[in-house]
This record gives sequence, C-alpha cells and structure tokens, in this order.
Amino acid sequence: MFKESKIIIVSGASGSGKTTLVNHLLSCLELNLSFSVSACTRKKRSLEKENQHYKFISNKEFQNKISSGDFLEWEEVYQGCFYGTLKHATIDLLKSGKSVLFDVDVHGAQTIKRHFKDQAISIFIQAPSMKISRERLINRRTDSKEALKIRLDKIKYEIEIGKKMDCQLFNDELNTSKKEIYNLVLRFLKQ
Repeated sequence: MFKESKIIIVSGASGSGKTTLVNHLLSCLELNLSFSVSACTRKKRSLEKENQHYKFISNKEFQNKISSGDFLEWEEVYQGCFYGTLKHATIDLLKSGKSVLFDVDVHGAQTIKRHFKDQAISIFIQAPSMKISRERLINRRTDSKEALKIRLDKIKYEIEIGKKMDCQLFNDELNTSKKEIYNLVLRFLKQ
C-alpha cells in the first residue's frame, strides 16, 4: 500500500492531547504503524505498562546509554527526568517494514526530523488555550502541584518550538482532530 517505511513524529505542549491522538493513529491498522517506546527515568504512573508506554530505567543506566551512544535522541525534559529514543529499537522497527510513530518532546522531535529528513514528518499538537491545557492536566491527576506548575510554565516555550515543525494541529474538538491527524499521516505515507 505504501512505498516505504516512514517516520511520523508527534509532539505537543503539555495538555494538548497528543497521546490521545497518537493512540488513535495506532488504532488505525491500515496505516501500518509501530510505536516507538521511549526510555525514561521518571517513575511509572499507575496505568502505564513497561515496554508499552515507556521503558523505565534508572538515571545511571540512562547515563550509561548516553555514554555508549545508544540514543537516536535524548533530552532532560524536566529536571532529573530524562527521555530518549534507542537507536536499535528504531532500526528494528523500520526493518520490519512498518512506519514508526514517535510521541516525543519538542527537542526530540527536532532531532529525529533532522536525522530522517524527508523520510519524516513532524506534527505539533496544541490545545486551544492555556486554560484548557491546565484543565486537561489537572483532570489527568498524574502530576503533583509542583510538576503541574513546571509543565504549565513550559507550554509557551514548547509552542514556540512547535511552530518550526512541518504541521501544527489545534486540538479543539477531538473527533475533528482525529480526522485531521489521520489525513495528514495518510497523505504523507502515500507520498
């Protein structure tokens, strides 16, 4: 159906709904996507599963992987919290013939895009307003007050970087956003 395996990079400001949209894309089996599971050093949330949502590793193991050059990209997204994409995992997914879907922070998105160039598309998801982002983060109930403040303070910065990505999608109405991101990805895969 598609000419070659490609890279789909989805990033967004906190509270934008990017994970919901990524999960929607993964449910569309006709797109033939595999999810790139990032490594991270933060604590696992109650509903998260090892090697499905993230590969949870210690700070020491993460630092060792940095030193060994094991990461395609990595970033200290929040103080003391590292996230990264393992090179070998991405190569294995591409060799399988599937396109790879990334859910990464804005810096990781830029690094992956630079590496894969035209083989990749970067999509930035943004909530319609700071107020809605805040409400979504509060309703998620996964962050302490301190972590919530850090996420909210970082949104404006993330939005500025997001303007440099290939596509921007305002996630105002979920069903519309699902159709928009599906169509963006489908068009890209058919190129």
